[in-house]
Amino acid sequence: MSENVSTMIRSREGPASTYSGYPMLLVLLATVALVLWMLLGAIPDPGSSKLVKIAFVGSIFAAGLVVLLVATGFYMIQPNQSAVITLFGEYRGTDRKDGLRWRWPWMGRNKVSVRSHNIHSERIKINDKRGNPIDIACNVVWRVRDTAQAVFDVDDYREFVNIQIEAGLRTVGARHPYDDFENDETTLRGSPDVINAELQAELNERLEVAGIVVDEAGLTHLAYASEIAGAMLRRQQAEAVIAARAKLVMGAVSMVDMALDKLKTDGVIELDDERRAAMVSNLMVVLCGEREVNPVVNAGSLYQ
Repeated sequence: MSENVSTMIRSREGPASTYSGYPMLLVLLATVALVLWMLLGAIPDPGSSKLVKIAFVGSIFAAGLVVLLVATGFYMIQPNQSAVITLFGEYRGTDRKDGLRWRWPWMGRNKVSVRSHNIHSERIKINDKRGNPIDIACNVVWRVRDTAQAVFDVDDYREFVNIQIEAGLRTVGARHPYDDFENDETTLRGSPDVINAELQAELNERLEVAGIVVDEAGLTHLAYASEIAGAMLRRQQAEAVIAARAKLVMGAVSMVDMALDKLKTDGVIELDDERRAAMVSNLMVVLCGEREVNPVVNAGSLYQ
């Protein structure tokens, strides 16, 4: 997928040629003051020549045009916000400087937030690696890194993020089983750190074409689908019992072997094969039994 993404990337963010709005605000106020002075105090007398009157009207028109030109170029950028500047459809850079800004009125602008966004996905039903239907959902924290790609390389980058989150969640969920008691396999339930890191990497790869980076991603809901939840719960319980029994038996065998070796090494007692087998059987019953053992005291000889 990385090769396809690299071929799709066309736009790259660059700085825009815009200006601080505060000097232009002074120009606007000065021009407005000039227009008011001309209207109130510089009106030519009725007996003035026609050329003077034409010059006065032209001056008023020019000053009004300057006021209109300056006034329509202002825009505001909040912290962690940007403005994509275009000129007749051509990308001319991105302005990331907050405060009052000014650009030529014939330049278009499109504000893009570069703050972190938090999305909690809907619960979706997918099949895990073993084909079991599960319900899964995730939480994703993302932000726009390249405003040019976000605006020009995809149609609607917010909708693009929502769709790719669902697609990435389906992809990662299908790679691993829900649970596993037999092997040391990465599972959705038992390896949350691995799954979250894999989901974040998958989403970053998918969203690279839109200039978007995922800072955090993690599963928030994971359960078997309702139609198999009861059966899978019984299966989990059975597998857990089997796994616990296996560990118990292995531990009991190790303890019996240690006990027999200790008796032989210290010369406490010499056992023939029959008595050794009987002792092993008794020790295994004691160590593996679920009920409390009631010992029988032998008051006779060794073999009675």
